Amino acid sequence: GLRLALAELTDGNSEHLKREHSLMKPYQGAGSAAMPLWDFQGSTMVTSQYVRLTPDERSREGSIWNHVPCFLKDWELHVHFKIHGAGKKNLHGDGLALWYTQDRLVPGPVFGSKDKFHGLAIFLDTYPNDEATERVFPYISAMVNNGSLTYDHSKDGRWTELAGCSADLRNQNHDTFLAIRYSRGRLTVMTDVEDKNEWKNCIDIAGVQLPTGYFFGASAGTGDLSDNHDIISMKLFQLMVEHPAEDETVDWTKIEPSVSLLKSPKDNVDDPTGNFRSGPLTGWKVFLLLLCALLGIIVCAVVGAVVFQKRQERNKRFY
Repeated sequence: GLRLALAELTDGNSEHLKREHSLMKPYQGAGSAAMPLWDFQGSTMVTSQYVRLTPDERSREGSIWNHVPCFLKDWELHVHFKIHGAGKKNLHGDGLALWYTQDRLVPGPVFGSKDKFHGLAIFLDTYPNDEATERVFPYISAMVNNGSLTYDHSKDGRWTELAGCSADLRNQNHDTFLAIRYSRGRLTVMTDVEDKNEWKNCIDIAGVQLPTGYFFGASAGTGDLSDNHDIISMKLFQLMVEHPAEDETVDWTKIEPSVSLLKSPKDNVDDPTGNFRSGPLTGWKVFLLLLCALLGIIVCAVVGAVVFQKRQERNKRFY
């Protein structure tokens, strides 16, 4: 169902395209220091074919930000991007980040943007800083922050990651896309990086609370290793979703970014998938639960019988 809905929008449902939050060719202001609706900084360069956040050079960072706050409660962002460079194997980095945050145009150490942000970040990390990791890079992950959490580059953000997946998105000769959907507290991230013209599920998290009035943006950074990080388009679609009547009384601009129904981040240490959430009840999990319940009943029955027998013996002695 998610794939079908995404495909319908991708196939040209322009009725719900929000142009004030979208970046598309031909870019107005190409080659200049200003663009209508978008601001950029750092090493960002606007050409006729792409917005290059960083060139394939060391120690560069850049970003581009929509300067119109988004007041949609349900939305979907489609990003056409390209990450490429001369580096082979692990000799490239660092990666690209997509943002929906309270602050904008604030440079920092997290893929060219600020740490301890308020809002949502989707990281396309191309370099494993943690040598002991079992993950396959490039790796896509999601993080929601209320301003109190720090992104740990040395562990590739593992401590604060909600969920993620591996995706072969670098140095491809075909177009690569990513879609972020937020609707009724559910965050879904899907990829189209295999030249199959179909969406593949990457992240699906319920219980996500994001306020309205935040800004969309993209940033990238390089360190000792580098890549070209290009944004070709960012298209935002409004999702037509019904909400319960009580939602009308909520001030959506005052909601604190948060995620419910999560395990403690410390439980994520030995989980190579990085998923904090409890997984679905598969067949063997159901079997174990039923077995534990049955054993519990047997134990209770045995204890009850022993207690009853001892009471009977005491009653006999009394009489």
